[in-house]
Amino acid sequence: MKLSGDTIEVRESGTKTDLNAFIKFPFSLYAGDPYYVPQLVRDMKTHYSTSNPFLKQAEVKFFLAFKNGRPAGRIVSIVNPEHNSFHKDNAGFFGFFESVNDSRVADALLKTVYDELRKQGLNIMRGPMNFSTNDECGFLIEGFDSPPVLMMSYNPPYYNELMEDWGLAKAKDLYAYNYTFTGTPPEKVVRVAALAEKKGITARPIDMKNFLHDMQLFKDIYNSAWKDNWGFIPLSDEEISYSAERMKPLVVPEFTLIAEKDGEPVGFLGFLPDFNSVLKHMHGKLTPVTLFKALYYSKKITALRVLLYGIKPEYRNRGVEALLLAKGYKNIVQRGGYRNVEFSWILEDNFRVQRIIEMFGASLYKKYRIYEKKIGTGQ
Repeated sequence: MKLSGDTIEVRESGTKTDLNAFIKFPFSLYAGDPYYVPQLVRDMKTHYSTSNPFLKQAEVKFFLAFKNGRPAGRIVSIVNPEHNSFHKDNAGFFGFFESVNDSRVADALLKTVYDELRKQGLNIMRGPMNFSTNDECGFLIEGFDSPPVLMMSYNPPYYNELMEDWGLAKAKDLYAYNYTFTGTPPEKVVRVAALAEKKGITARPIDMKNFLHDMQLFKDIYNSAWKDNWGFIPLSDEEISYSAERMKPLVVPEFTLIAEKDGEPVGFLGFLPDFNSVLKHMHGKLTPVTLFKALYYSKKITALRVLLYGIKPEYRNRGVEALLLAKGYKNIVQRGGYRNVEFSWILEDNFRVQRIIEMFGASLYKKYRIYEKKIGTGQ
C-alpha cells in the first residue's frame, strides 16, 4: 500500500531477515524511553514460531510498514478458529502493533489487517491481542509514569489517538492494581482465610518436581474459573506445556499455591517475581555480559505480579480467595526483599475480583484498552 507524500509501504514479513526487523523495530522506536522493557530477541523468535502452539491453530501474518524505505511500524493479523468456535462472534484480531507517531503509517497498518480479516469473511476487528487474552493485550491508557511489570504491555500515549482516529472504539478496559506490603495482610483477609481452613480447605506450594502436573491442575482450574469471562479462550494441554516451560525459571514455589478440598484442586494463585526489572538491563541480548547482569539484578527484584489466579465457581465465596492471598502474603514477607505486587489484569466489569483485591488494600493505578471495529463499515 502506498500513500501520497512520503512513501508508505506495508509488506508481509516472509523471511528471517524480515522477522528479525519485526522483532527489533521497537528497540529503535523506544530508544531513550525510561519505561520501555525490551524482551529477549531469542525468546521472541521462539514465540513467533510454531514452537508456540497458538501458531499451529491460528492463521497469523506479520507485517512491516516502511516510510521512505525505513521501518516505521509493525502489526500482526490473527484469525483464531478456537476463539470463534467458543464465542461465535466471527472476530479477527490485530496484535504486536508498534508505530511511529504518524497517522498515515498507523492507518496503513490497521487497514492491512482490516483487509485481511475482511477477505476471511470476519465481522469484527479487535485488538491488540498478542496473540490472545491468554497473552499480553490492550494498549495502556492510564499509568504512563512507571514501567510495565512482567507480561504486561507498554506503549506511548499517542497509540490511543491513532486507534480512535482510524475508527476503532473501546471494546473493553483492563485494570491493574498495586499493593505495597505492610508486614501483615489485612485483618479481614486473615479472618476469612481462617474460616476457610476450618472448612477443610488447604493451600500448598506448587511441586517443582511435578511442575507440569501441577500446571495442568492450574489449566483445569483456569478453564473452569474463567469460562464465562469476556474474551476467554480455553488453554490446551499444548499451550500450558509451552507456558510452563517459559515460566518455570521464574517460579518461586512458596509464592505459587494450589488450594485443595478433600484432595480436589479448587483454586490457584501465582505471585511471580517481576523479571522485567532484570530484562531492562539485558537490552534484548543473551551474552556473557548480559547473563552476568541477569544474575546480579535477579537478586534485586522487589516487585511481584499476580499472574495466575482462579477459583472454581462452586468454591467461590467460601474463603478460598482469602486463604490463597493470606498464605502467599505470609510466605512473601518471610522470604523478604519484596515491596509491592501488581494484580493484573482484571476486566473492568469483573466486580467480584475487584472487591477481593480492594479488600486486600490494593489501589487501581493502570488501565489498558482493547479496541474493536465492525468490518464492512468503511475504510
